Amino acid sequence: MSPPDGAATDDGARPDDGPAAHPDGPPPQPGDPTPPPGDQPPQPGDPMPGPGDQPPHPGGPAEQPDHGATDHPGEADGPERPHGHTPTAADQVEVDEPLLAARVHRPSDLVRLLVGVLGIAVVLAIAAFAHGTTVGLEEDITKGTGQAPDLLIKVAGLVSSIAVLLVPVAFAIERLIKRDGLRIADGVLAAVLAHGVTLATDLWVSEAAPASIQDALTRSAGAGGALTDPVHGYLAPVIAYMTAVGMTRRPRWRVALWVVLLLDAFAMLVSGYTTPFSIILTVLIGWSVAYGTLYAVGSPNVRPTGQNLLAGLRRVGFQPVSAMRAESPDGTDSEQNDRGRRYHVTLEDGPPLDVTVVDREQQAHGFFYRVWRRLTLRGITTRRSLQSSLRQALEQEALLAYAAIAAGANAPKLIATSELGPDAVMLVYEHLGGRTLDSLCDAEITDDLARSAWEQVRALQSRRIAHRRLTGDALVVDRSGKVTLTDLRGGEIAAGDLVLRMDIAQLLTTLGLRVGAERAVSSAVSVLGPDAVADCLPLLQPIALSRSTRATLRKLARERADRQREAVLESSRAAKAAREADATTSAAADRKAEKKALDDALDGAREEDLLSQIRQQVLLLRPQAPVEPARLERIRPRTLVSFIAGAFGAYFLLTQLAHVDFAKIIAEAQWGWVGAALAFSVLTYFAAAMSLLGFVPERVPFLRTVLAQVAGSFVKLVAPAAVGGVALNTRFLQRAGVRPGLAVASVGASQLFGLASHILLLLAFGYLTGTEKTPEMTPSRTVIAGLLTVAVLVLVVTAVPILRKFVATRVRALFAGVVPRMLDVLQRPQKLMTGIGGMLLLTGCFVMCLDASVRAFGGGEAISYASIAVVFLAGNALGSAAPTPGGIGAVETTLTLGLIAAGLEREVAISAVLLFRLMTFWLPVLPGWISFNFLTRKEAI
Repeated sequence: MSPPDGAATDDGARPDDGPAAHPDGPPPQPGDPTPPPGDQPPQPGDPMPGPGDQPPHPGGPAEQPDHGATDHPGEADGPERPHGHTPTAADQVEVDEPLLAARVHRPSDLVRLLVGVLGIAVVLAIAAFAHGTTVGLEEDITKGTGQAPDLLIKVAGLVSSIAVLLVPVAFAIERLIKRDGLRIADGVLAAVLAHGVTLATDLWVSEAAPASIQDALTRSAGAGGALTDPVHGYLAPVIAYMTAVGMTRRPRWRVALWVVLLLDAFAMLVSGYTTPFSIILTVLIGWSVAYGTLYAVGSPNVRPTGQNLLAGLRRVGFQPVSAMRAESPDGTDSEQNDRGRRYHVTLEDGPPLDVTVVDREQQAHGFFYRVWRRLTLRGITTRRSLQSSLRQALEQEALLAYAAIAAGANAPKLIATSELGPDAVMLVYEHLGGRTLDSLCDAEITDDLARSAWEQVRALQSRRIAHRRLTGDALVVDRSGKVTLTDLRGGEIAAGDLVLRMDIAQLLTTLGLRVGAERAVSSAVSVLGPDAVADCLPLLQPIALSRSTRATLRKLARERADRQREAVLESSRAAKAAREADATTSAAADRKAEKKALDDALDGAREEDLLSQIRQQVLLLRPQAPVEPARLERIRPRTLVSFIAGAFGAYFLLTQLAHVDFAKIIAEAQWGWVGAALAFSVLTYFAAAMSLLGFVPERVPFLRTVLAQVAGSFVKLVAPAAVGGVALNTRFLQRAGVRPGLAVASVGASQLFGLASHILLLLAFGYLTGTEKTPEMTPSRTVIAGLLTVAVLVLVVTAVPILRKFVATRVRALFAGVVPRMLDVLQRPQKLMTGIGGMLLLTGCFVMCLDASVRAFGGGEAISYASIAVVFLAGNALGSAAPTPGGIGAVETTLTLGLIAAGLEREVAISAVLLFRLMTFWLPVLPGWISFNFLTRKEAI
């Protein structure tokens, strides 16, 4: 049994008392060799060091060899075996564990890289938009440093220029003496990459950056007008090298490094060779490149091994014989989660132990997920800090364990703690025999076992303790059926009602996944009572459940949808076979019989999800229980992405509009072409109705379908373009009498054919655009580049197993419903021609509307019809993919840039795009709202 994350003890020992052996732990036996002073177990009256204190060197066990510089502040070299050490029996204990990787990709390096990139973005933003602040700061620094003596400036410049090269060389020599050349190689690689980034940044600032950024990062270097370097070509590589080799994490070398950097910055500022923002940008680039390099190539693995674990156990008075690495209860790699590595340890005398080793790097796993949950959810995230220290994690786990046992719940017993180096701790538990709930078969999960689990939750909630992770791997069942709660690290003391009700909802779902909703609710009501169970219904939603539970529910939903789809397809095939066997029936009777068969198959295959089943079981007991889901999200991911994309689009448009004289353009506009653009916009709704009905074999009124397309103009205002139209058309077809599965298939077939025609038209018009000015039929470079890009993407998708599986699954699910529908349409050539004609007419009307908008402002002679078609098709594709409602921002930006690239003047391009969007997006909103309300009253949508 792998040791749990939860920890408990009833002897009142505090976690910050450090490595403390429980009185029940194995004392030294008579005849045992007397341990060295560093190995003496703590006595009852002795002070006990915490995980942050430096432990005595054990002297006897095999320890971590010197890996050179480490990746955390204050980390020293690994301990070395004393010269002349003679291996003892204690050194020969057996450790059964997987071989640790020589190099690891540390999440903390990725976090630091992202922080550095964010810092660079902030510096550039301040330089671009706060020009007055940057100028004032430079003047203040120049005035303050101008009073420095010339002798001091010259000495500082000389010393810093020499030391900035000597200090890294001295550190490299020290590392090579300690045979840590691999770390030096990482530093050299980081320095080379930093130099390349420096050159690229200098080129961008001097050639393409806005004038405000150039002023903030450079100064005039002489009378010739030459400018200083925006980023120092030698300083950024030195900083990257020092960071990558771990020099900044050693106290003495860190002091030397900062003294040199400050002297160098002072000398350059006073001499007028740089600016404050240039120095800050240089430091951030070197820092970011170093951590990016470390994350890409990996850092030497200095995590404690099994032998280090045994040494720590001997320091707290145990005599281990063997240690075996335990598998994670959920089957995941314990190196890739924050729950620690777990060992089963056998002692010379006494019961076995369960030991958990937690290091700082494992704590960093899931950092971005925790940040996202903290930002988006309302008060249901854990109260621990996003990046807590090892001592905080230890104290949290021990405190929850003590409180759980004091409340009367079954929790594992913590009997000792100790540090394993400066960045790892171990927690020693009494051995917990048993199996997790996930490892039990369904027949072994009895009602008594379920009630035992609820009794533990009741004990916790009687003292306002929340577990926060009541999943199957946190419930351990022994042979007698007693349930023990583990994995208490993420729990809360003095928890609020919301969090306590979330625990009930989580355990209901965990048990429901194994024994069904009825038994799960029955066992909960028998222990907690119906009122407590009913109060959790508003929190019975996926966002309030654990990450693993949400993944399981999504998997079950996909399986349920596949079964429903297969049932409908099988019924459709059976109905066709029966119709072919009986040729005497009429076509109307065949369609009626087929529809009835599909209805029966869909009703028989329809399954409710687990959460709905739990709600129904609770409502049978408490019909008046609240069922409206509680609002737990501050902001939805789609809303956040839409806001960011909309803000970017608005910024781009406003910067472009600032240079446009609209009064002059409107006065010179040709109103005949404006009317033509409006006419083409109206025709698009008839074309859209044709393209939809062409893939619906059933009879659907045409004019009402046109109204549904007009209503889609209102829906697009509040939903992304590719989502709102699909949902509205599917609902409309269902209300028109088309079965839900067939309605989805019809809309999917229409979308699939539209995508294919869109790509073909884009390639065709792109080819024509490239041959307009050349007599030979040679495609443009843009088309060739696009084809090569598509080919590379296809190769990447087919080569990466995860991407290949993802695409294959989606394509299989798409064709499972669309292909049969397409076969039905192919049997009706008139319908097929209607769909194809509608697709081509829809694209043609939009292109003509954009062309009329361009001609309305006198740009018709500067751009060809083929170029306008390419611009529209590209802009429409990006607009459909954009997460903003109606593609706001993305469409305007793409169309404007495309028209300018095709040769249109900027003022004309912006005016034409705004007129086009006015005709196709903004003006139809009011008619769309009227149509939407009309169809709603008629129950047509």
